[in-house]
Parts: sequence; structure tokens; C-alpha cells
Amino acid sequence: MVMTTIERETQKLEKRLCRQVGEAIVQFNMIEEGDKVMVCLSGGKDSYSMLDILLKMQMRAPIDFEIIAVNLDQKQPGFPAHVLPEYLTKIGVPFRIENQDTYSIVKDKIAPGKTMCSLCSRLRRGILYRVADEIGATKIALGHHRDDILQTLFLNMFFGGRLKSMPPKLMSDTGRHIVIRPLAFVAERDLVRWAAHREFPIIPCTLCGSQDGLQRQQVGDMLREWEKKYPGRLDNMFNALQNTVPSHLLDAKLFDFKGMKATGLPQEDGDMAFDPETFSMPTLPGIQTIMV
Repeated sequence: MVMTTIERETQKLEKRLCRQVGEAIVQFNMIEEGDKVMVCLSGGKDSYSMLDILLKMQMRAPIDFEIIAVNLDQKQPGFPAHVLPEYLTKIGVPFRIENQDTYSIVKDKIAPGKTMCSLCSRLRRGILYRVADEIGATKIALGHHRDDILQTLFLNMFFGGRLKSMPPKLMSDTGRHIVIRPLAFVAERDLVRWAAHREFPIIPCTLCGSQDGLQRQQVGDMLREWEKKYPGRLDNMFNALQNTVPSHLLDAKLFDFKGMKATGLPQEDGDMAFDPETFSMPTLPGIQTIMV
């Protein structure tokens, strides 16, 4: 049987997604023997894809681990409560639907037109941590992808004045839970294609996801425009997050600038060690071109 172009591209996409998720799991030791992974399922393309790929990894992995899908029904008006239970029952995945009316709380506490994300996130996080305890989950998997990580980096730089993003693995505030992001290496565009191919029953967010003009939305638009104009730029930025050089930043907590003394010996972290590329400066009248 001859494969069509679409079938070949879909096969390549599946291999890439599984490879990238596998690399993230191995590199950050996200899932270990005997883990019970609580996959947080919102009904969006990202969390559906995460569950789908983790199920594939579960069949292929050299270790044994459990998967349980958990959805937080926040009681948004019009939320189709039947969709996720029907889907999860159909594919045979153990699941729990947690019913908590956080929608009313957020609507009551946040003034009209203000961003709901922060409060909604805090409420949701607290509930998910409790559920993780109740079901005995050892890992909590969230569906944030590469583009989410880059958006958070720029949001913190633009509006928070700090160099911080979403780590692929972290400990909860209480120290009781390990949170993982298996899609950390996956580009959003690939998740869009995979969700369309798999025909997931997508549930649109009618709470924070329905607000226009959010800072995250603006940063996301900026990154998508960059990727369109300059293919590969997002990949380079993401790689930079894995190749930081504290001695060439300005954080004295990460590098001892005050204690630095001249040694008279070549230094691996000297001013040229991390600049193997040469960049030509524009030639100005009467000034020789210099290389830096």
C-alpha cells in the first residue's frame, strides 16, 4: 500500500512528537518506575495531545507507570460536562472529574475587564494538588509547550523585570508534589496539527481564554509573527534557555562578580569564550570595520 503525502507527514509528526516528549522525560527525569502520573486534562488541544502521546510512551517505555486523567470542571456556563467522560471512557483511560465552582469565585472577585488568569490559576492549582494527594499521584503533568515557555520568559522580562520562565520540572510550593511538563520541547504548531489529525473533541475555554487583549496573548502574537518572518528564531531562543552563561549576565547571586580577581591565566569563561561567531559591524566613513 502506497502512503499518501499527508500520511507520510502525519507519520513524521507522530515520530517527532514522541521523540521530543521522550527527550524531555529522559533529560529531566520526569517519569520514573512505578510513578502514578496525574494528567491534567482541560479539554484543549495541548492537554489532549499530552495525554495521547503519554499513552503511546507508556506502551513503549522500558519502565512501568500509571496514568490517570483528571479534569477540573469549574462550572463555566455552557461547559459540556459530558465530553471528557465520554472521550476518556471510549479510549479506556482511568479518570476523575473534580467539580468545583471556581468560575463564580473568579467572577465575584475580579472586576469586569480585569485579567482573571492569576486568581483562576491559584484556585485551580490548589484543587489539583489536593486531588493528587487523594488519588496518590506521584507526578502532576501539565500541558504547557515550548511556546508557552517562551511566552512566560518574555512576560516576565516585559512586565516583571526578571529573567524567569516555566521549568520543565518543579516542586510545588508545599514541597509535596512534583509537577512536570512533558511537552516542554514541543512547538505549538505541531500540537495544532496533531489535534486536527486525531480529531480531539476540543472544549473552548469560556473563562480566561475568552478575554481579549491579555498580555500573554499579545506576547504570543509577537512570537508567532517572529516565527513567520524569521523561521527558526523560536528554536534559537528556546535553545538559549538551555545554554545560560551566568558570568555574562548581571545577576550577582549567580556569579561572584565582586570576588573576581585577575589571575594572569587564560579563562574558559573569559570575554571571548562564549562568542565563537563573528559579527561584522557596518563600515562607517573613516572607520575600519571591526570584528567583535
